[in-house]
Amino acid sequence: MTEPLRISFEVACGPEHAFATWTTRIDAWWPADHTVSGQPAHVVLEAGPGGRIYECTADGTEHDWGTITDWDPPRRLAYSWHLTRTPVEATQVDIRFAPVAADRTRVDIVHDGWHRLGTGAADLRSRNRHGWQTLLPHFIDAIDHGDR
Repeated sequence: MTEPLRISFEVACGPEHAFATWTTRIDAWWPADHTVSGQPAHVVLEAGPGGRIYECTADGTEHDWGTITDWDPPRRLAYSWHLTRTPVEATQVDIRFAPVAADRTRVDIVHDGWHRLGTGAADLRSRNRHGWQTLLPHFIDAIDHGDR
């Protein structure tokens, strides 16, 4: 069994702003090198359970990445995740936003479900660990330099 990835860090804002930056402002901070096309016109995260996460290219082609499974602003967001794979091979991402001070939030991410990926699970988990490490600085920068 492949263990979940667990990532925790703090950002300099309240949970409301952190949650909104992750969800409604995802298009402003998600890097192109973490997409299917490499050049999306938009990245979209639709609010609420059943909402889609996808990229849309300049020609209107949509590439689904996942589906929202839990929506509890500003505390929790969870979704299935199948970027570059099929929905049957989806892993699960659970993100919690917890206040630690008036202007600080701890973000806890658990990325699980690697068993669905068979013999390649350990390699894909390792690649995703690296992916999170290169993705999260973009989110933190959006927190630090975005509108409040």
